Amino acid sequence: MDKLRTPDQHFSDLPGYSFAPRYVETLHGYEGLRMHYIDEGALDAPVALCLHGQPTWSYLYRKMIPSFVAGGMRVIAPDLFGFGRSDKPIDEAVYTIGFHRNALMRLVEELNLRDITLVCQDWGGLLGLTMPMDMPGRFTRLIVMNTGLGTGDQPLGEGFLAWRAFNNRSPDMDIAALMRRSVPGIGDAEAQAYAAPFPDVRYKAGVRRFPNLVPDRPDADGTELSRRARSWWKAEWLGKSFMAIGMQDPVLGPPAMKALHRVIRNCPPPMELADAGHFVQEAGSIIVDRALNSFSK
Repeated sequence: MDKLRTPDQHFSDLPGYSFAPRYVETLHGYEGLRMHYIDEGALDAPVALCLHGQPTWSYLYRKMIPSFVAGGMRVIAPDLFGFGRSDKPIDEAVYTIGFHRNALMRLVEELNLRDITLVCQDWGGLLGLTMPMDMPGRFTRLIVMNTGLGTGDQPLGEGFLAWRAFNNRSPDMDIAALMRRSVPGIGDAEAQAYAAPFPDVRYKAGVRRFPNLVPDRPDADGTELSRRARSWWKAEWLGKSFMAIGMQDPVLGPPAMKALHRVIRNCPPPMELADAGHFVQEAGSIIVDRALNSFSK
């Protein structure tokens, strides 16, 4: 498989991101591809599995990771293939829902993760929310932010359709500029850090592909899986849940999250962050502290 690997120097001195890189090259079915992940905290601690979306990478969790560790958790934050320090296949057709989902499941198995809190947003949720039902005994808690399930039987909102159109006319998306527009108060160095894994347009195949993978009809790829997950969360989920909503998100904001809230069994009232947008992880420790406190009750 033709792939690119972002040179290490692109990740030097990124603000707030001093975590040691970890790599795995032995994921079953992904031989020849190297996946990067962060692994912080005690190896025998409960796990926070932090999944990012598009066009971000594990840098998105830099403000939350220390709070999880301080709360007694081990943090695993992978970069999806095509993102961050992970390898980036060049062919856009490689990137499918199954390609990404299966890679994440193989990582969980490779690291033998258990007592997992699924922490997810954007595509981290579209993928991650389908995993616990097929990995029994591993997931015990959920922290969910600005995401959804790709069931294909609900209309896609105008905000998402506008985002997909923008994505499709921007093959060399200016990721730093996007983050400056999307995250109130973000510094230029932090915005540039989000763009660090993507030196030029060739590295952005995975970024370009995601919006066109969102199911927009009942028979689209991934819809049966997502509808099965919706039923599972509603009827079979027995763990504890916490939801945080960036209220200024035009794509997966309050309407989408309230619909998801109705799906997750016994999910308490959401935490609403009035000034936060789509990339709600930028709010940092306040979400982690509130979630862990909720779980302890």
